[in-house]
Amino acid sequence: MAAYRVADVAVTCVTMATKAAHDLWGREAPDPVDPGHAFEAFRSERHTRVVGSAADPLWAPLSGDYRAADGWVRLHANYPHHESAIIRALGDDPAATVASMPAVAVEDAVLAQGGAAAALRTRESWLTAHGSAVREEPLVALEKLDSAPPFPRTGDSPLAGVRVLDLTHVIAGPVCGRVLAAHGADVLHVTPPGRPVLLDLVRDTDFGKRQCAVDLDGVRALAASADVFVQSYRPGSLGFSTADLAEARPGIVVVSLSAYGHTGPWRGRRGFDSLVQMSTGLAAGDPPQPLPAQALDHGTGWLAAYGAMTALRNRATDGGSWHVRVSLARTAEWLHDLGQGDPVSEVDPTPWLTETDSDFGRLRHLRVPCATVDLAGPRRPGSDPPAWLPRGNG
Repeated sequence: MAAYRVADVAVTCVTMATKAAHDLWGREAPDPVDPGHAFEAFRSERHTRVVGSAADPLWAPLSGDYRAADGWVRLHANYPHHESAIIRALGDDPAATVASMPAVAVEDAVLAQGGAAAALRTRESWLTAHGSAVREEPLVALEKLDSAPPFPRTGDSPLAGVRVLDLTHVIAGPVCGRVLAAHGADVLHVTPPGRPVLLDLVRDTDFGKRQCAVDLDGVRALAASADVFVQSYRPGSLGFSTADLAEARPGIVVVSLSAYGHTGPWRGRRGFDSLVQMSTGLAAGDPPQPLPAQALDHGTGWLAAYGAMTALRNRATDGGSWHVRVSLARTAEWLHDLGQGDPVSEVDPTPWLTETDSDFGRLRHLRVPCATVDLAGPRRPGSDPPAWLPRGNG
């Protein structure tokens, strides 16, 4: 059966980010990435586990595809508050309720309760509802915000001395931070107090990062001396803007990740990889046919890292504060436009697996492709003080 070119996207994204890192470093990029390594990196959460333990389930019991009266809808319940929203919207037997409703009505009901859901749309329906706006956006948008002075760079790794404030969750944003850490950045991952955390994903995406828990006032204080600020919250939810960050820290690179893009009627809609696959029609089938990886998440994360490092290079030569924008929906449009080809063959990940000690015990995991530094194991949320390391080189 034909399949979308996920492996090609994986190779391209890893190659783009790796070249951007070495361009920033002023060195030649290494030999081409191994396609198998790149593809399995897009499935890294499937490989990370505590040594001697079984892998954690990827989905909560209520998460999944449900047959509606006129098609299919996906419910996302991995966060407890999203599970509660589904119950409020659909009752104690969601499957029975969904079966009696049109798919889009289910989507609307769950979203109205603060939950996360997506009907399986045709391409025509998607483009009419929102997709045409997404297609007008660049795959990676880079905008110069002001005329802050240049920040020349030196160092013993591409991102030595670069401070990255990682205010993201789930997969795409944390993958961006993990890639930046893999090239030497000091990445501080913030968990706001009271925010639920999916520890299985922290174990996978937080290699090389430190972990702190601060409120939004603390975030603003840390951002005032950050080089890169990565955030994946919906518009307006932080209480401060990109312009505010650039005013407080001239020369900052702000990276904004979203589910459904940065323009158009759905720009503030909550979403996750599996939901965007449904909305955009990538999962078309009866039942729906998901991609072989959370490719929209991982691809967008690697593209965000590429954008951040490209902006840092621009800052070093031309100055300025910069805004980088990427989204899962725009990555989905890229994947769609590449067309379909041969399905991905089974790949043995063994050559790229390793073991690392962490706060969660010794982890077996996939190495980050083309990393230029060794990464420490992930820390538990809130384990570290909300402070930067000394800059050292950079």
